[in-house]
Amino acid sequence: MSGESEAKFNHIPVLSQELITGLNIIPGGHYLDATLGGGGHSKLILDSFPTVRVTGIDRDEMAIAAVQSSLSEYIPERLELWRGNFADYQPQELFEGIIADLGVSSPQLDLANRGFSFRHSAPLDMRMDSSQKLTAATIVNHWEEQTLAKIFFEYGEERLSRRIARQIVQSRPLTTTIELAETIAACVPPKYRYGRIHPATRVFQALRIAVNDELVCLEKFLLKAPEWLKPGGRIGIISFHSLEDRLVKHSWRDCELLEVITKKPIIPHPTEIDLNPRARSAKLRIAQKIL
Repeated sequence: MSGESEAKFNHIPVLSQELITGLNIIPGGHYLDATLGGGGHSKLILDSFPTVRVTGIDRDEMAIAAVQSSLSEYIPERLELWRGNFADYQPQELFEGIIADLGVSSPQLDLANRGFSFRHSAPLDMRMDSSQKLTAATIVNHWEEQTLAKIFFEYGEERLSRRIARQIVQSRPLTTTIELAETIAACVPPKYRYGRIHPATRVFQALRIAVNDELVCLEKFLLKAPEWLKPGGRIGIISFHSLEDRLVKHSWRDCELLEVITKKPIIPHPTEIDLNPRARSAKLRIAQKIL
C-alpha cells in the first residue's frame, strides 16, 4: 500500500486508555483485536510490554494492508494478521484478552469511493469486504418497499421509515450517496430536515448494517468469544449505537462464562470528544471470564 493510502487509513482509536486499562494486560499475554482498523488499539497493547503478542482481524483489505505497513516492526514475531469476519474466526489457542471496536473506521467514512458517507458523492457501496456481492445500491434499487422500511426501522431506528422507503422506491434508480441523501431529505418534514442530525443519517446506518450483516455477525461473535478466553481473561467491546450496545449487554448478562466488570458502560471524557467528535457516541463494556 502506498504511503498516501496508509495515511488515509490513519484511524484515531476511541476510549483507548480506558480499554487498555480495563483489559489488564500482562507480560507475555496473547491478545485478540477482532476489529483491527488502523491498528491503533493493537499498537497500544503491543507497546504495553515487549513480550505481548496480538492477533489482529479485519474484513477490510485496506485495513490489513495499512497495518502491514504501519506496524511492520511487530510482524510476524508479535503481530499476526488475519483477514476475515470475526464471526468466522477459529483461534488456535486461547487469549488473555479480546477487544472489538464496532465503529466504522474514519478512513471508511472519509474515502469517498467506499460509499459509507453522504458527505461525498460516491457509488452506493458500503461493503467492508469488497469481495462480497451485496452492495447498498442493490438494496436501495431492488429490495421491496416493505423490506426497506423494515430495515430502516429496525437497524436505523428511523421513525419515518415507511415514508422514506416509499420515496426511495418512487425515485429509483438511485446511484450515488448524494442522490440517496437528497431523496430522503426531500420527503421528510422541514422540522425533521433541519434537525440536529441529517435526515439520511439513520438510513445510511441501516443500509451499512444490512450490507455487512453486522448485527448477525456480532451475535455470533458474542456467543463464541467467551470460549476463546483463558480463565481470568478479559473482553472489552466498544459500540457506537444502541442496537450494538444492547446486544453486548444482554449477551454478557446471559453468559455463564463471564462476569461483567462495567455495570454501566464507560463513555468518552469531554476532552476526547473535543479532540475526536466521532467518539461522542462510543460506549465501552468490559467483562472477565470466570475462573
